[in-house]
Amino acid sequence: MRNNELKRCFIALDLPREAENEIKGIQNKIKKQNLLIGKFTEPENLHLTLKFLGEIDEEIIDKAKKRLHDIKIQEFEASLGECGIFSQKFIKIVWIKLEGKGIWELQKKIDESLKDLFAPEERFMSHITLARVKKVPDRKKLIEYIKNIKPKNLKFLVNEFFLKKSILQPEGPVYEDIERYLLK
Repeated sequence: MRNNELKRCFIALDLPREAENEIKGIQNKIKKQNLLIGKFTEPENLHLTLKFLGEIDEEIIDKAKKRLHDIKIQEFEASLGECGIFSQKFIKIVWIKLEGKGIWELQKKIDESLKDLFAPEERFMSHITLARVKKVPDRKKLIEYIKNIKPKNLKFLVNEFFLKKSILQPEGPVYEDIERYLLK
């Protein structure tokens, strides 16, 4: 008998340890400045979401798993880019960009392979969430500080992506890999 339980799923790139460490350092600098009240993303939860699939059942997960295996793309180089926020008016997320031409190509191929199962991404932005913001005592100070953060010039090879599920817990989400996909 099929388990019809819905799972919250997404497709993502994980980061190598050196990128996680660089991001952890950036998060610590922001924390020390006391510029925001919120929750910083734990190192083990840092990732780039290529596509959010939402709450889906096992049948859709199986279809997505098969189609994602058909994606053919070369491994590629990526690097950490600038830090920023989405809206200066309502600061909810502090992020860092993940740069690399291959990211966009991979995201488009994922959209294409799942086009009859999920709507295409309309506003994909290659970002990693550093913190979810609850309150900002001094908005101008935070914006200025974030704008001046310069990560190390760190390049790394992206040679895999994952289909993941997110289990929401009171302490925050726990991510589990459902399937791993190697790039050629």
